[in-house]
Amino acid sequence: MFNEERHLKHPIRWGLVGGGRGSEIGYAHRAAAARDRLFTFVAGAMDVDPERCRDFGVNLGLAPSRCYPDYKTMFSAEVRRDDGIQAVSIATPNATHYEIAKAALEANLHVICEKPVTFNVSEAEELKALAEEKNRMFAVMYGYTGHQMIHQAREMIKRGDIGDIRVVNMQFAHGFHNIEVEKHNPGAKWRMNPEVSGPSFILGDCGTHAFYLAGLITGLKVKSLMCSRQSFVASRAPLEDNAHVVFNFEGGAVGTLWASAINAGSMHQQKIRIVGEKASLEWWDEYPNQLRLRSSGGTCPDSGAGYELSLQREPGDRCKPYWRGSR
Repeated sequence: MFNEERHLKHPIRWGLVGGGRGSEIGYAHRAAAARDRLFTFVAGAMDVDPERCRDFGVNLGLAPSRCYPDYKTMFSAEVRRDDGIQAVSIATPNATHYEIAKAALEANLHVICEKPVTFNVSEAEELKALAEEKNRMFAVMYGYTGHQMIHQAREMIKRGDIGDIRVVNMQFAHGFHNIEVEKHNPGAKWRMNPEVSGPSFILGDCGTHAFYLAGLITGLKVKSLMCSRQSFVASRAPLEDNAHVVFNFEGGAVGTLWASAINAGSMHQQKIRIVGEKASLEWWDEYPNQLRLRSSGGTCPDSGAGYELSLQREPGDRCKPYWRGSR
């Protein structure tokens, strides 16, 4: 959560692997670091082409000597500097995350890694153990968890505002890949290549965001699930561009997840709806500062019928309730 009055006497010296010119994710890391003012961007290995990396890095304000041709060179050089990087973000294609993260931890760096951390659990557990051994932070980018309304929803559920959870509906269904855009888009092409992206496309790329948010908000654990996956753009097989997952949670709640890249006309459609015995909560990432609490019974200040309560983020990270009429 953002607080412009918070400062560090010595901001964290930070480097970036990947995320070069034209990268949306690279820009997100740099913009967030600059906005927080808790990090100082001092080094990068941002491109497989060393000259492009240097040109881009210098334009961003890096010293030419700290625009590196690859991550191994950067880690080796920076660890020998008194003012070397203390933390690094990894914004490269999925298949490289494990080896870069391991090298960063071995260089005693704190790590911020794009998801997925690895392609399998054993590699992820190895990195977790290494981070603990080195006493270094290892963070994975589920950035939507920073929204205040997500934490508001979590607290409301913890204190019983909606009662026992019955149903959790999750979706992240955009439409940017409803045709074969990867033919002419390098940023999309690698995501459709299982050797680079891993065994999943849209579930791993977007579905995990919604699933992670639901777990954070509710605390529910999956008991069993079943999944239906499709490759509506046939050239993407065996990777899916659309999927439906049905969950049984421990304690009796049930849920669904729709993850899609072919939802034509949709911007994001990442929504979480949690239905309890007394009321429901709903959050949509296209309106991230709003959280809706709805009930078909009970009371509100203006009537004895059901109600809808909209929580709106206010300056100073406060949440102000607005009653929106009876049902």
